[in-house]
Amino acid sequence: MSETRIHVKASREYDVVIGTGLISRAGSLMKEAVPKATKILIVSETNVAPLYLDTVRESLTGEGFECVEYVFEAGEQSKNIDTVAGMWGVMAKAGFTRTDAAVALGGGVTGDMAGFAAATFLRGIQVVQIPTSLLAQVDASVGGKTGIDLPEGKNQVGAFHQPSMVIEDIECLGTLSEDKFTEGLGEVLKYAFIMDTELYGMLSEYMAEGKAANLQHDREMLIRTVTKCVEDKVDVITGDEFDTGRRQILNFGHTIGHVIERNSGFTKDHGVCVAMGMGIMTGRSLAAGLMDQDTHDKIISLIKGYGLPVTDDITPEDAVSGAMNDKKKRGNTISLILVNRIGEAEIVPMTPEQMLEFLTRG
Repeated sequence: MSETRIHVKASREYDVVIGTGLISRAGSLMKEAVPKATKILIVSETNVAPLYLDTVRESLTGEGFECVEYVFEAGEQSKNIDTVAGMWGVMAKAGFTRTDAAVALGGGVTGDMAGFAAATFLRGIQVVQIPTSLLAQVDASVGGKTGIDLPEGKNQVGAFHQPSMVIEDIECLGTLSEDKFTEGLGEVLKYAFIMDTELYGMLSEYMAEGKAANLQHDREMLIRTVTKCVEDKVDVITGDEFDTGRRQILNFGHTIGHVIERNSGFTKDHGVCVAMGMGIMTGRSLAAGLMDQDTHDKIISLIKGYGLPVTDDITPEDAVSGAMNDKKKRGNTISLILVNRIGEAEIVPMTPEQMLEFLTRG
């Protein structure tokens, strides 16, 4: 067993613990993170619970915690107020107090909903994130964004609620399906493009060596990759916890990606839609003369090289219409994230008319 700790300085300070064998140590880590808690709600979903719920429960009860559980049907379709209300009901019946805590055991959907339930129950209890997917480990579990979807858009209701600890066991990534692992690479590549030339170089070299398809089972490379991404996200949120400035660069590929995801009825995975969004924005930047051909080709090559798509049949009109329902909209403008050089991202506010012109130019 080994671990790396990254400290997050936010409205609540906490550690992101990255390593192997951490699931079986959940109890002792929880004792460290929420020492005043006596009752724990373990939130999980139908794909993850059979793999890890027993281990986490035994570890928690072994440390003296009283545990209750809420397991929902896996998938973005469950990310709604009814599911969160079920969590509230379990905690209310169990007599939770404000010193008790929730544990999010699963991917990004689990983390978002358990975090939102914790943020709102008794006006706020603590939550510990135990992300089991690549997407959640590198992105969703860190930074305190929680929420649910509405029919009108993704993550339309939510709250900022920082966790008390994030426990990232790299061994969990080995149990993911190939599709679910590849999805998470959309968020990994995002960090390389918007801010991290070292990560870009590392992933490019790995791909050039013909190893991209082996990444899921390369523990050493996974630890390096996940650690780099978490360090990048922590760097961004430390200076902009509430997403009013630089944190918006983390949305590269997301504005159009969220529309693609919603229009599919959430049948297309989030990370896949982000990759499509990044590919579309890269093509549009080239057409607008904001990016040179070499940068365009490097971005597209890396996305494809790690098994992700770079386009979708969404029309510019549908992209603009959907983006205007995005939670990041400010008045009549939406902030698009453009990458003109690898490692540098720009926040560009556009009106619907300007966005439509950008997407149709060339």
